Parts: sequence; structure tokens; C-alpha cells
Amino acid sequence: MKTNALYYPPGAAESASGPLRPAVLADASALSSAAKREIMAMSGARPARFAAELALTWLSIAALIGIGVYFNHLAVTLVCAFLISTRQMVLALLLHEQVHRLGLRSKYADWIINVFAVYPLFVTTVEDYAKVHLSHHKYCFTKDDPDFIRKAGAEWTFPMKPRQLLGIVLRDVTGLNVIRLIRGKKAHGTAEFTRRNPTPKWVRIAFFATLAAVLTLVGGWTAFLIYWVLPIVTVTQVLVRWIAVAEHEYNIEDGSIHETTPLLQPNWWQRIVFPDLNFGLHVYHHMHPGVSFGNLPKVHAIYRREGLVDDSAIFYGQGAYLKYLVSAK
Repeated sequence: MKTNALYYPPGAAESASGPLRPAVLADASALSSAAKREIMAMSGARPARFAAELALTWLSIAALIGIGVYFNHLAVTLVCAFLISTRQMVLALLLHEQVHRLGLRSKYADWIINVFAVYPLFVTTVEDYAKVHLSHHKYCFTKDDPDFIRKAGAEWTFPMKPRQLLGIVLRDVTGLNVIRLIRGKKAHGTAEFTRRNPTPKWVRIAFFATLAAVLTLVGGWTAFLIYWVLPIVTVTQVLVRWIAVAEHEYNIEDGSIHETTPLLQPNWWQRIVFPDLNFGLHVYHHMHPGVSFGNLPKVHAIYRREGLVDDSAIFYGQGAYLKYLVSAK
């Protein structure tokens, strides 16, 4: 169990259950029958919204690369590379969505998402990540939870001193943690989550062979390295870290979803710069994993209507949560 000092969002009283006072006060069992029916009706895959988000992400990436190449200026290049990193993170979040079968639903859905969202990120596949992530859901915060096991120790214990967090961020942004990230995404999950109709290995080989051929044909290797590879191994690593620490507080064995999962509501401009696909509402995702990201705000509204949300325990804006992360004395 944690022993570091407790911190609560402004207005929140201390709680003996853990360092975070739960923003959501109860699970689905406390909902009215009408509320349960509403949430059930909005559950299931939302392929149109998913496909639109995927298309918008790639259009944004293409536009940013085009702008960077056209202006050919260091400042423009850095801004474009940073924004591409945020869109790479969106691709990773769409992988998360597909793992829960909330994206495309067809025999070859995983194949398609591997090609258009996952292989470009180099790190994992839908099939590999499903074993890890779905094990996390089933065995959350126990010794059978692969995320709980790998996110242990001082590096994942918050709040921490600003100097310590800065050191972690510097290791991420300089690419020193890339290998650890790859190993983490390939951590052993449970074989019970093996996907039906897994993507054949030749598809991944064909993808990278085709990519290499196209880049060679159009002379695009330099742009690829600057606007795709460099962001992945630098800024995107920091964003992966941010999503991870915003997902749960770790090092609390057998912790409940409520006491380990903050509720974040980013500001409007943060949603534009870094679209998180409502990941800040992650507590609802664990309670209702069959609800697509686009419907999580509706779930939040239902819980609030039912009197099950403590607004004083919500982190409004990512800066509020960052303040919490570095609040150690």
C-alpha cells in the first residue's frame, strides 16, 4: 500500500480509502433501472464514429506533414511534429477501442485496424495488446493484472516531487524508455483473450515492405524520419506516460476502480490540441467496457443525474491533475 502523503482536489475532503477521493461514488448496481436501460441502449460497437475518427486523424497527420514540408522552417517543423505526436496517441487510443470490439465489427476488423492504426506505431498489434489489456480489465489491481505488475515502484507512485517527474519525462522524450514501452505492450496477458481470426504475419511484412517501397519511390524517407519516427520515439512517449498516469493510480493492491481512477475533464483547447477520446472518463469505461468512447460523456451525465458524482473530486483541466501529480512535499 502507498505511504506517501495524501492530496485531494480543491474542495474534496480526505478519505481513508486512498489518495484519491472517488469522483464517482458507486458502481452500476446503484443506478436506477431506467439509467441501466439507457446505458445498455448506448452499448456496443460504433463503427461509423470510429471510422470517422480514424479518417480525421490521418487527414490531420497528412495536413501537418504537408505544412511542415512546405514551410521547411524549424519552428514550423517542431510544432507539426508535436501535433503529429498527439495524433499518434489517438491511433493508440483507437487500438484500445478496437481491443474492446467497439470499433469495426467484421471478420477482418482486426486486420484493418492493424494496418491503418497499429502497425504504423511499430510497437504492438491488436492481438498482442488484447491479451494484456483485457487481462488488466478482468484481474484489475491484482497480481494477475499485467499492468499492475509492470507499473510498480517509485516511478509509478504519485504524488511525487517535481524533480523526480521531470527526470522521468526527460527519459521519455529522449527515447530512453522506448524499449521498456515495447516490452510493456508485449507483456504476458491471458491466453483466454486470444483473438479469433488473428492477422497473419504476412500482412505485417507486406505493410512494412509496401511502406518502404513507397517511401523510396517518392523520396520520402527524410520526411518520414522527421515527421513520423522522431515524434514516436520522443513526444509520443511522454503522451503515453500521461495517458497511463491519468488512467489509474498504481501500487494499490486490490484497489477499487473508484479509489484508483481519477476523473479528468480537459479544457476545450486541450481537447483540440490533444484529443483523448474521453479517456479522462476512464472510470466509466471500467464499469461499462461495452460503451464506446463517444458515449462516455452521456454515461457521466447519467451518473451525475443519479446523484452519484462528487464534482469537487473531479480534475477540471489537465493542469489540475498535473498539479496533483507533483504535489508531494
